[in-house]
Amino acid sequence: MNFPENLKYSKDHEWIKVDGDTALVGITEFAQSELGEIVYVDVTTEGETINQDEVFGSIEAVKTVSDLMMPASGEVLEVNAELEDKPELINEDPYGKGWIIKVALSDASELDSLLSAEEYRKLIGK
Repeated sequence: MNFPENLKYSKDHEWIKVDGDTALVGITEFAQSELGEIVYVDVTTEGETINQDEVFGSIEAVKTVSDLMMPASGEVLEVNAELEDKPELINEDPYGKGWIIKVALSDASELDSLLSAEEYRKLIGK
């Protein structure tokens, strides 16, 4: 399994890729493999400020629905519009085209509480 070193990871299986004061957020390769075939992504929080560890949306697979948890506080600037017609992008490319939201970070110090790729691998036993 792939866990890029340039990302930070939450214990809830989200990743965050920081670029200045904005960041992309998605779910890890491990999370999408556990969920199975993803059929729908529901994010209605665009324009809202969400605190770290709060729900920003949900993701639906064939057999289950899971909450999406915010890895770091910020305003949801954008939802990946491609996921509306192609939610399977999360299965195919979880760290690229399968990103879920773009966020304006409000407290960069929260990133320090997230996991490195190595720490995340240990968390999931990979």
